[in-house]
Amino acid sequence: MPSTPDYRGIIPAIACPFTSDYRIDEPALRKHASWLATQPGVVAVMTNGHTGEVFSLMPRERAEVTRIVADELKGRLPVISSIVCEGIRDAQEQASMAREAGARALDVMPPHHWLRFGFRPDHVKDYFAAIGEVGLDLVAHVYPAWTRASYSSATLAELARLPYVKAFKVGQRDMNKYAADIQAIRAADPTKVILTCHDEYLLASMVQGVDGALVGFATFIPSLINDLWEAVKAGDLKRAMAVQDVITPLKDAVYGGGEPTGEAHARMKMGMYLAGVLDSPTVRPPTESPNDAEMAALRSAVANAGLLKR
Repeated sequence: MPSTPDYRGIIPAIACPFTSDYRIDEPALRKHASWLATQPGVVAVMTNGHTGEVFSLMPRERAEVTRIVADELKGRLPVISSIVCEGIRDAQEQASMAREAGARALDVMPPHHWLRFGFRPDHVKDYFAAIGEVGLDLVAHVYPAWTRASYSSATLAELARLPYVKAFKVGQRDMNKYAADIQAIRAADPTKVILTCHDEYLLASMVQGVDGALVGFATFIPSLINDLWEAVKAGDLKRAMAVQDVITPLKDAVYGGGEPTGEAHARMKMGMYLAGVLDSPTVRPPTESPNDAEMAALRSAVANAGLLKR
């Protein structure tokens, strides 16, 4: 497939609606993808991210989610599919499935055994090179600095020099490393796109010289996040702070002051339900739905943002 030249802007990591018996809700997923395609500033969508409850999906279901979204959008927006695999053969197979389903690019999460055992730098290049053979643009998904799957600045610079790595989804959760990594990527190849994935502190991460945001939060409030991004690009800090003031109660209700988690994604789905973005907040077990206190906080935050529909 042809390469998409630019991923600069807002890219929602799309939530995956489920039916009451936990099947992929195709009509709801189509409706949500179409709605996102109408939102200002949205330049692509990403399937099978953490917000899309990827760990609850079997490989064939991941391909099916991508197929549904790509078929619904029919080229209106490029579709990026995350792949999260434990080895090269598995990654190549799932990458091929995503390509056949209509993905234009792949968000490459690190193998999760690296979280436990770490890796050697050559492992990273070999992993990306093998996936790059599938022929799609690659987005390097950068994990938090406190994990053993975190990439060094030198490794990120090496990835930036690979022609098929087009963008970086950066979520270090350590602002010193975040700034150093951005500098390293820019020095290696200034054409590469850098996208914050710090859902829980968007303004602070946007002002570091990035090119947009690839966040699950944008599946819920894409317009607000684009308003924030436009203010940052314009250098209008006062306006950006005002938009962030609306986002912050929503962020606190969804993320609880911490990093994204499975239960945070359940709270996000409930917020989307309250705002009329989704018609059902169902999540797959063992992820749990919000409790009464969390529901009250969500309802208050959604109402404060002027989005309450239910």
